[in-house]
Amino acid sequence: MTSATRRDELARNLTAVRERVARACDAVGSDPGEVHLIVVTKHFPASDVLTLHELGVRDIGENRDQEAAGKVGEVRAALREHSSGVADALTVHFIGQLQSNKAGRVAGYADAVHSLDRAKVIDALARGAESADRVLDGLVQVSLDGDTSRGGARREEVSELADRIAAHHRLRLRGVMAVAPVGADPALCFADLRDIADGIRASHPEAGWISAGMSADLEPAVAAGATHLRVGTAILGSRAPLL
Repeated sequence: MTSATRRDELARNLTAVRERVARACDAVGSDPGEVHLIVVTKHFPASDVLTLHELGVRDIGENRDQEAAGKVGEVRAALREHSSGVADALTVHFIGQLQSNKAGRVAGYADAVHSLDRAKVIDALARGAESADRVLDGLVQVSLDGDTSRGGARREEVSELADRIAAHHRLRLRGVMAVAPVGADPALCFADLRDIADGIRASHPEAGWISAGMSADLEPAVAAGATHLRVGTAILGSRAPLL
């Protein structure tokens, strides 16, 4: 159970982030209603997720299957028990590096996977979605500096991977995702991502998502046309990883 103090903290932080998004949209003349806030709940308990749901959050992000699988199941069970049918209103975005041997399990609870950066992972996720009788949204993660050790495909690989996602009937190609490299100018990075996204949309008009921007750099992400922001610390605070 979340204390009243924790609920107030989450409500206050959530309002502050929503106001930042609104100001960022106003600065570039975009519609705040077209920018989706994904609250990254990794390292935080199911009780926080349920409180966020009460506060109107419908999109959460998770990074690690080991943590996410049980937490998402707990949250959805609680929503079904206390709010008949509302469990379906929670959209789970898997945003961490995905291994092919975990893709099948992720396909069972995630609604969107933002971190597709290898053919092997895409194919494994599609098989998992087939087994689970589900259709998932998929994004190509782009490495903006070419260092794939932290996840993401090189620029020259993105188009082929996008085609591969689109070819699977259990996957819907939605767009691209990236993290600004440490020490780089986020504005330049996200402008680069926007160019890549435009290239993908030329072949796949339905792939309109640009997943970019976190707690520290959401404003330049909005300025570059981000449709999905992944914000954790600014809303939930800092916390040691759950065991």
